[in-house]
Amino acid sequence: MLLRPLRKVTKTIGFRLTLWYSAIFVSSSLLLFIIGYFLLYSTLQQQDREAVLLKLQELAALYETGGTPPVERQVMLDKRFGEKNPFFIRVGSSRNKTLFLSLPYPPEAFNIEKLEETSPGKAGELIRLPARDGQNALMVASTRLADGSLLQVGRSTENRERILGHFRETFVAVIIPLILFGFMGGAFFAFRALRPIRSLIQTVRSVDVDKMLARVPSPRSGDELDELVRLFNEMLDRIGLLINVMKASLDHVAHDLRTPMTRFRGIAQMALESEHSLEGCKNALADCIEESERILRLLDALMDISEAETRVMHLDLQVLDVLTLIEGVVDLYRYVSEERGVLIHVAAPQGLSVRADRTRMGQVLANLLDNAIKYTPRGGHVYLAAREHSKQVVITIRDTGIGIPKDELPTIWDRFYRGDQGRSEKGLGLGLSLVRAIVQAHKGRVEVMSRPGEGSTFTVYLAAEH
Repeated sequence: MLLRPLRKVTKTIGFRLTLWYSAIFVSSSLLLFIIGYFLLYSTLQQQDREAVLLKLQELAALYETGGTPPVERQVMLDKRFGEKNPFFIRVGSSRNKTLFLSLPYPPEAFNIEKLEETSPGKAGELIRLPARDGQNALMVASTRLADGSLLQVGRSTENRERILGHFRETFVAVIIPLILFGFMGGAFFAFRALRPIRSLIQTVRSVDVDKMLARVPSPRSGDELDELVRLFNEMLDRIGLLINVMKASLDHVAHDLRTPMTRFRGIAQMALESEHSLEGCKNALADCIEESERILRLLDALMDISEAETRVMHLDLQVLDVLTLIEGVVDLYRYVSEERGVLIHVAAPQGLSVRADRTRMGQVLANLLDNAIKYTPRGGHVYLAAREHSKQVVITIRDTGIGIPKDELPTIWDRFYRGDQGRSEKGLGLGLSLVRAIVQAHKGRVEVMSRPGEGSTFTVYLAAEH
């Protein structure tokens, strides 16, 4: 039971990040120690080598002036002034037999007799004579003198090993608090780095599906976690929008389906209560089909609006010629406009194009043109125009119809909204909602200007395609 919380902690990302940070920190410190140790070792070795060779040259010059006695006097002077790291000095005959020996170390420390059997090596080359205890060695440089004698100068590595030993002891003394510091630093940085993740978890736990108001506070660090927080909050915004749209859609559908379903039931009931004449049954079925088609149109329009508003509508984007698009829609409504006595005028330049979905933009223009014709009295005019302005394609649909009261302008985009002047015309009240949703799905916008009795102007703004 006691191990369960510990196992839970060891499985967390924070614990793993702490271990990784500690391992990297300690490994880096160990690497720095190895590099420092190697540099110190190389420096001390080079210093010993240079000191031995320099002493060898000095004594060789003294020997050439008077043989062994000047060398002995120099050795006595060195001992008198107490040199900290004295040199080993040996003068051998031409057959390498010892003629003079100055050994500042205990005689039993090194096997000096071995030098008489060892080749002196090349000029400037140091030979290594291990100590009897194996803990250090004597580094010896040799040179042949003019009379054939052999001069050898050496120095023990004991001082070098002592310095390196202190360095190692210092590292061992430092590495333990260094490991603790690395672990504590790793825990601190892991805690700071994972703060957005903890906020994310707390927000997810506190999300209320009915309200969807909880958001993760942004660390504003500009890193990947900040981007994750931003995307998560955007996801919550979209989910909240989707839930609100679904609730509104369900409310509107329930409200708007009540009337056609009541009529549906009434028609069927009247058909059942009639004398079962064939003509009466046919009329009842025709009315039922008309009501079912109205319901299907209502559901299709609501689904299109919901998909567009929640940004899940599939758009088959392609480069469209604006004039061709407008003329295609106008041809569909040519008969309707002639029947209502409304003239349609088109003014758009050649070569003006946008990247859009042909079917969806056709729906936008068709809804706007249908409304313009529907609310324009006989003898009126509808003007469709397109132009380019500030890298945008601007499409306007202007009519000379009844116009829209000023207090209704903000609400004409709402679902199922139908003004007092439009209740006499057939419709679902979803046309303008669908127009705005599709245009926004294309990353554009739509605006309206209207005055009662003078007409309305709807303007669609889309990015121009060059």
